[in-house]
This record gives sequence, C-alpha cells and structure tokens, in this order.
Amino acid sequence: MPVWLFGVGFLAGLAGLAGAVLAALRIRGRYTVVTVEGTSMAPTLLPGDRVVVEHRTVDQVRTGDIVVLQPPRRTGDYEPLSDRAWNIKRAAALPGDRIPEGIPPGGDLTEVPDGQLVVLGDNPDSIDSRHRGFFEADRIMGVAVRRLGGSAL
Repeated sequence: MPVWLFGVGFLAGLAGLAGAVLAALRIRGRYTVVTVEGTSMAPTLLPGDRVVVEHRTVDQVRTGDIVVLQPPRRTGDYEPLSDRAWNIKRAAALPGDRIPEGIPPGGDLTEVPDGQLVVLGDNPDSIDSRHRGFFEADRIMGVAVRRLGGSAL
C-alpha cells in the first residue's frame, strides 16, 4: 500500500512512537539498577537495597558520590575477585586530590594519581582503599543517584 494512503496523522503517530522508543533505549543505556550485597555501605545502604546507577566516567564523579565500580586488578593481601564483581563505595578522593590519611599510597605520593581514585565504605569494617589502595577509574560503572522505593542518595 502506498505511504500516501496512511495519512499524515498516522505518519506523525509512527514518528512519535519511534522517538519514544529511541528515548527509552537512550535512558536504558544511561542507567542500571543494582542490588546491594554486603554491608560495606551500612547504614546508608543495606543488603537488598536497590539503587539506580547513572553511568558516568571519573571526570563526572564528585567527592562524596556513591560509586559502583570493579575492585582493583591488583589485590595485595586480598583474594583476587572476579571481573564480574562490583563494589559500591563512597568516592573519598579523585585524581589530583590529596590522599586521605590512612590510605596506603604506594611510595611518596601525596595526591591521587591520574586514572585512580580512593573509595571508602560507610561501614568502618568495609574492605576498600584502606586495604586495597587505589581503585582504577576506568572500572567505574557510575554513580548511585536514587534508592528504588526511597529517597535520593
């Protein structure tokens, strides 16, 4: 059937539907829902809490943001974790920031090097930069922006 038989209204509706589908795909590619496992972010986040994570790179992260990222490839005294493992921690220092007290810098460093960051769990028993040192910035998934069924973080 020729396109001109459908009419302008149908074509406008089809264009609107296509726009909505493209917008939904763009949103889906920008956000991920993550379920918290473990207690490293307690009391802020508890096991079973679900958070919306906005995909970001390190230059879009601010100190104090809750980030989801993979643990460092080098593990020191800790067992290597799977590349599929994700950590949820608070960004404590970004590239160029002064290294917080109690973080093993690895040498005479006073600032967080490019491509690295310092992350800490809100729970003092968290395994984080205090134990593992710097985390690689290119392993960031994004920033937790909202708890599902709850408030902004």
